[in-house]
Amino acid sequence: MNNDKKISVAVIKRLPRYYRYLGDLLDNGITRISSNDLSKRMNVTASQIRQDLNKFGCFGQQGYGYNVELLYEEIKKILGLNKTYNLIIIGGGNLGQALVNYSNFARRGFNFIAIFDRNPKLIGLTVSGIEILDVAELKSFLENNRVDIGVLALPKDNAKQVAPILVENGIKGIWNFSHVDLDVPDNVVVENVHLTDSLMQISYAINGYVE
Repeated sequence: MNNDKKISVAVIKRLPRYYRYLGDLLDNGITRISSNDLSKRMNVTASQIRQDLNKFGCFGQQGYGYNVELLYEEIKKILGLNKTYNLIIIGGGNLGQALVNYSNFARRGFNFIAIFDRNPKLIGLTVSGIEILDVAELKSFLENNRVDIGVLALPKDNAKQVAPILVENGIKGIWNFSHVDLDVPDNVVVENVHLTDSLMQISYAINGYVE
């Protein structure tokens, strides 16, 4: 990777998409592809593809294109997907359970190891083989287990209370589904997921701007 170059957020957000498309190519037995052919599949200009990938190294060969498997593995390493990550979910309701039940996370190396909630009706239930624990046990669990990413799938007021516990116990990544901006140190990465924002963007696109 060319560490002397600053990588924009836009480029980083495109990397998972490249990874998915390259995985599909491998599944279909395609071993090499040009930036022009990849461009047609992804609806991204060939120039943009070359610019994005060149920020991390020289992966293509003129007249040959890209070795699909090699590029797939390189992007996998860039994204850190050559490692496994332990995740916990705080919030064992419908959203939290749906996330745990989604098997594709494990295929990418993201393993859920615990679910926490404070609702007595949920505590003790099992979701995909994982028992929902009392949130009162959260601190103790973090002290005794390796956890890389905390997932917040609970109301915003509760999220504000839980986030500091995660940070104080060494969590460096938070996947935040709660509708609140978290106040965390700069060395903690927070990815906010606001599902209704996506729907509002669709609403805008359907209706267009009307003064």
